Amino acid sequence: MDTLAVAVAELRPALEAILMVSDEPLDKVRLASVVGHPVSDVEEALEALAAEYAEQGRGFDLRSVAGGWRFYSRPEFASVVESFVLDGQQARLTQAALETLSVVAYKQPVSRARVSAIRGVNVDGVMRTLLTRGLVEEAGQDEQSGANLYCTTSYFLERIGITSLEELPELAPYLPDMDDLEDELASVAGLDAPTEPEPAPEATPEPTAEPAPEPAPGPAPTHASPHSGSGTEPDGGTEIA
Repeated sequence: MDTLAVAVAELRPALEAILMVSDEPLDKVRLASVVGHPVSDVEEALEALAAEYAEQGRGFDLRSVAGGWRFYSRPEFASVVESFVLDGQQARLTQAALETLSVVAYKQPVSRARVSAIRGVNVDGVMRTLLTRGLVEEAGQDEQSGANLYCTTSYFLERIGITSLEELPELAPYLPDMDDLEDELASVAGLDAPTEPEPAPEATPEPTAEPAPEPAPGPAPTHASPHSGSGTEPDGGTEIA
């Protein structure tokens, strides 16, 4: 981006005035285009201002975060600023939101299902909160599942005071590896391959009784004596005359 042909104002006061009214970090190129000074001079002036504020013990700092420069209140006055801004209201993220935000920060781009698997709970509501607050944003879709992917925003970097994700503490090794979650995720999403049912054991045919041989012709049957057989008749062994 080209700078103006003629500087519009004295460099350092002009930078202070612009940064004082900005609600987002401004990079050195953009600042240079506004004040009409070379980028190298702007960068040098910003660093000098930051060192001057720190040396004088001002109530604010000039910091380079998220690819730009912005004024911040000094950490030692955080309680005073918090009391003034919140005025008794609770505006901090819940523990659940902080945990979810941490997972997204270290595993991004990541889907909601994977964040839920890592935390062991459904995170849909928490993700909506993070999206609303501008800490998380959509980052395309997973090629295999088609699920929406999420990542942190530049506002997230700004809020925690770092320039890039590379400055995050080394916590990633303590989180579960994504490869170890594939089976669980597939099970949760109902994507497990259906198992073939075991074949039912073949029924063994029951042996058929051979027909009894027909009795040889003989004399007509006679009534047996109640005392001649070993069986008992239904009526107790007595016969009605």
